[in-house]
Amino acid sequence: MTTQPTPHGTYRPILVRGGSLYGDETCDLLIDGGVISAIGTDLEAAGLPEDTEVIDATGCILLPGLVDLHTHLREPGGEESETVETGTRAAARGGFTVVHAMANTTPVADTAGVVEQVARTGDAAGWCTVRPIGAVTVGLAGERLAELDAMANSRAKVRVFSDDGKCVHDPVLMRRALEYVKAFDGVIAQHAQDPRLTENAQMHEGVVSAELGLTGWPAVAEESVIARDVLLAHHVGSRLHVCHLSTAGSVDIVRWAKQRGIAVTAEVTPHHLLLTDEEVRGFDARYKVNPPLRTQEDVEAVRQGLADGTIDIVATDHAPHLRDAKDREWDQAAMGMTGLETALPIVQHTMVDTGALTWRDVARVLSETPAMIARDEDHGRPLAVGSPAHLLVWDPRPRRVVDTAEHASRSTNSPFVGLELPGLNRLTVHDGRITVRDGALQER
Repeated sequence: MTTQPTPHGTYRPILVRGGSLYGDETCDLLIDGGVISAIGTDLEAAGLPEDTEVIDATGCILLPGLVDLHTHLREPGGEESETVETGTRAAARGGFTVVHAMANTTPVADTAGVVEQVARTGDAAGWCTVRPIGAVTVGLAGERLAELDAMANSRAKVRVFSDDGKCVHDPVLMRRALEYVKAFDGVIAQHAQDPRLTENAQMHEGVVSAELGLTGWPAVAEESVIARDVLLAHHVGSRLHVCHLSTAGSVDIVRWAKQRGIAVTAEVTPHHLLLTDEEVRGFDARYKVNPPLRTQEDVEAVRQGLADGTIDIVATDHAPHLRDAKDREWDQAAMGMTGLETALPIVQHTMVDTGALTWRDVARVLSETPAMIARDEDHGRPLAVGSPAHLLVWDPRPRRVVDTAEHASRSTNSPFVGLELPGLNRLTVHDGRITVRDGALQER
């Protein structure tokens, strides 16, 4: 077999030796010409292509490259916080080979021209594939539909549309959006937040908000929108995706909808799998996020929902901010936290190490299903001969203290700084190219 060019160049064949496929059987995996060309035992004995690089993966888990359905890259317009270049470098370090860039940029990604620009910038960077998410409404204003068809038929081939950061609150407009995307098998990803019920809200509404004297963000503000939208999706016969689900009640509503065959999928963020509103007691704005951190009961409910399949995927909601936007009084601080470089360690810590998920489940919730929802044909594919060479070699044994000085993101607003988490990225392979080795980015 001879090495063939991949979309970003020609790279040496790679033999990943002795890894555990999905945490199950031990095998060797050969990458050549941008695809997985062989899987088996003792592939070296059978002969390797000339100049093959051999990488020992003993004790490591072989997974398909991770897929993030909810990333804020900030470019265009917010390059002081993040760029496509820095954001995709962070994604590669986290084991991601494709990220879906949210539309709340400046200008908003509500036209074919803007989404094509984002996709081209991602291609030029080369660290991972960038798939733009198109806005549902013009300027995220919630008044009229954006150019959904033009974005879907552009070179970016947008299939996911969201006004994330703002809820498509008008039920008539939401119905029209759901109807419109049916024509090209698109999906509306809803930021479920009733704007009236969360006016001036600062954190989850509950015991802690009452004690701190902060305006509460009630769970029903999320749950009521999800309930309305699953009924609209059922009425229209279209696909709905729920962004960053965070409450026990939301889990119950999605479970109810799925039991009735409604085409709804849902995501949970790593931070909602781990952190609670108790963190807010210190008024550290790193913990200020939308939707807010909820109660321990909510954390347990979303973990159970992810374990039993009610919640389909984990998505980072990576939201970088300048230090100045966070280093201020709580009520003035920006909402959001970074997440690409800590997502898999948190999933391992909360779900795998507790026995709630297997590594094969991790591949499902962090790769296969998000790719299916977004209709990413070349990503989230099974690790099998002929599949594109998007691969993660994950070592679950090391434990490391989170230090944003080591991160590739331009911003440092991580709530996990100082926390010891498990796992180390031994290898990220994107399009047959090694982008990360032992946690370090590999320049071309």
